[in-house]
Amino acid sequence: MTYCFQCQRVPFRPVTILLVIPNSRGEKMPKTIEHVHWPDAPDVWMPYAPAIKVKGGTTVYLAGVTAAPVYHHHPHRPEEFDQMPRDMEGQARAALENLKRGLSAVGANFADIVTADRFVTDLSDQDALNRVWAEYFGSAKPTTTTVQVVRLATDPRCLVEINAIAVIDV
Repeated sequence: MTYCFQCQRVPFRPVTILLVIPNSRGEKMPKTIEHVHWPDAPDVWMPYAPAIKVKGGTTVYLAGVTAAPVYHHHPHRPEEFDQMPRDMEGQARAALENLKRGLSAVGANFADIVTADRFVTDLSDQDALNRVWAEYFGSAKPTTTTVQVVRLATDPRCLVEINAIAVIDV
């Protein structure tokens, strides 16, 4: 059975996240992340925002992560990737856990992500990815681009790779 997020009817509620951060003089400056929807947008649930407006904060670029260990040998050693899950749900969860560790390293969380690119080897697995995505992002809806690719660079068994840009407090 295919799970369709677009079939869920949840009213749009504009979201503005207000965080207070100090400027260079130590004064507090607000960082805002505003999810922007079109004025005539239909009443459907989406796992992303069509646009995001950010004011303040520091931009952090997070490298692409897969279900593979982030720290591995180069050139690659295939045996280092033998413990990866084999299905999209497991790989999405492992990739998002790797992304979570990167976010944590810079003092951020999933709510701080403003945009993400998702590279998948089979678009028919996108619903499984979206289910796991919703668990990690909750009400945070970064802009996203999802692209099907022939193969991911880390290992031919990788099914998904995710990179992101976050805005954090200074």
